[in-house]
Amino acid sequence: MIYQSKLLVILATYNEIDNLPRLIHQLNEHLEHADVLIIDDSSPDGTGNWAQQLSEKSSQVEVIHRSQKSGLGSAAVAGFQWALERDYELIATLDADLSHDPGSLAKMVATMDKTENRDLELALGSRYVEGGKTEGWPLTRRLASRLVNFYSRLVLRLKTRDNSGAFRIYRRSAIEQIDLSSLKSDDFAYLQEIVWRLKKMNIKMKEFPITFRNRTRGKSKATISMGIGIFWKITKMAIGLWR
Repeated sequence: MIYQSKLLVILATYNEIDNLPRLIHQLNEHLEHADVLIIDDSSPDGTGNWAQQLSEKSSQVEVIHRSQKSGLGSAAVAGFQWALERDYELIATLDADLSHDPGSLAKMVATMDKTENRDLELALGSRYVEGGKTEGWPLTRRLASRLVNFYSRLVLRLKTRDNSGAFRIYRRSAIEQIDLSSLKSDDFAYLQEIVWRLKKMNIKMKEFPITFRNRTRGKSKATISMGIGIFWKITKMAIGLWR
């Protein structure tokens, strides 16, 4: 039997006016029952204004406007808190730049909605399990991603292979087990941190193969300094684990 859990899709945006309208259209095609929460960090390109206009027309879209660019991790926490204050059973996150396929998200939601999978609390879209892949990435970025994931698996003792991707579905019960105010990472490193924390709680998680397509419009938010910061934060988590 398949249920249709109440689903919230969280989209953190900064300068995604070229991608967000197309993404919303695709979400409506594949997951017409889903609600969408857009968290915009005062995008100068008008992303937030477009999202606000959409929310005034659609009861399924809400917008949180933040006064400055505050990081992917803090946006996710704001979205989780917003979802927990309401009766959402499934909480999904994905990139707003069309790198993630809403069709794959729909398949993951359908799997989690099956009766026999009600104990599955975290579904991770994975580039690094059989059937998963990336398209359009230069070699340097492929190597950097592999290295981050190898390092996080090694020092944090994670069994999942793709711990740096934002394409995920959390069951409400998983998020409720985390003290969101205690998360240390407000940037991309939150992705590894939250998997690490949930692993310590022995929740059931599963990876699903996805195709990650490099953005064709707009500019990536990732920088070399962010990459270095992620390694340092993973190292600090590992030190806490060893202690």
